[in-house]
Amino acid sequence: MTAQPYDQPDDQPYDQPDGRSYDLITMGRLGVDLYPLESGVELARVETFGKFLGGSPANVAVAAARLGRSTALVSRTGADPFGAYLHHELRAFGVDDRWVTEVAAYPTPLTFCEIFPPDDFPIHFYRLPKAPDLEIHTHELDLPALRAARAFWATGTGLSAEPSRAATLAALRERDGSPLTVFDLDWRPTLWDVPAEKARPLYREALRHATVAVGNVDECEVATGEREPHAAARALLAAGVRLAVVKQGPKGVLALSADGTGAEVPPLPVEVVNGLGAGDAFGGALVHGLLAGWDLERVLRHANAAGAIVAGRLACSPAMPYEDEIALALSSGTGTIPEHRR
Repeated sequence: MTAQPYDQPDDQPYDQPDGRSYDLITMGRLGVDLYPLESGVELARVETFGKFLGGSPANVAVAAARLGRSTALVSRTGADPFGAYLHHELRAFGVDDRWVTEVAAYPTPLTFCEIFPPDDFPIHFYRLPKAPDLEIHTHELDLPALRAARAFWATGTGLSAEPSRAATLAALRERDGSPLTVFDLDWRPTLWDVPAEKARPLYREALRHATVAVGNVDECEVATGEREPHAAARALLAAGVRLAVVKQGPKGVLALSADGTGAEVPPLPVEVVNGLGAGDAFGGALVHGLLAGWDLERVLRHANAAGAIVAGRLACSPAMPYEDEIALALSSGTGTIPEHRR
């Protein structure tokens, strides 16, 4: 299978920050990650932290920018020094921040994690009384820009509260019928005030307007009620998307298309340092490959490699790989590769 249903010609000039369209616009969660610089230590005992740009849609935009795509983020921060830091970081990573605005009433969110490789990375969100990125209003959206973008990425967390819920659905509706509109299932139960079964109708509404759905088996169960990967992929297709991507952790990733074709590829081995952010690297590389018109198996292998590289590094946003790093990982058969300093 090729990515033609989602593609525009890759030699078509993409638009720069002068009013023309972008390769990718993402929308939603943005904050500061404060990650321990000590592995295997409980958060209460950690003494040193690194400060990084965080939030899944922001990381996806960074990941795609690292691969040469023009990207922008729609989000909000507090009117505080951490918000100023996030603007600086977005620009440094090549992500347009014109649609990242301030909310004076709420502080910029902080996220802490604990690092217990290979598979235990508890996350602690500080998003109270409310995260600014949940204060995105429909009337503030640049709908023509969202409609013109070659790809758009929205997340389940954006549905967790108003006015972000209405704005996320409005953005997806504006994209209805556009070739590459991704809904990242992104189920974070601690960020919702209702159980999964109450969130499912909102997920189904979002899926009606998306062309691609991406999620792990837990998230697929929230969205569709199905947990077995093939059944979940079929349920996502039945909900309206044209491509369902189901991440299976150590079993790799499965993708099924509405035309009946699909691919399933194993993960790339890696010595895990911090598993957080791997899914965002996967997402940015997924969009990159679909825009390039690659066949589905190549897209998944490329995205898997991007995710493995980030899992082998401490941070999220600074760890997003460049194209030559992904090529090295694929050729060497491991995601554990030296980190470029650029």
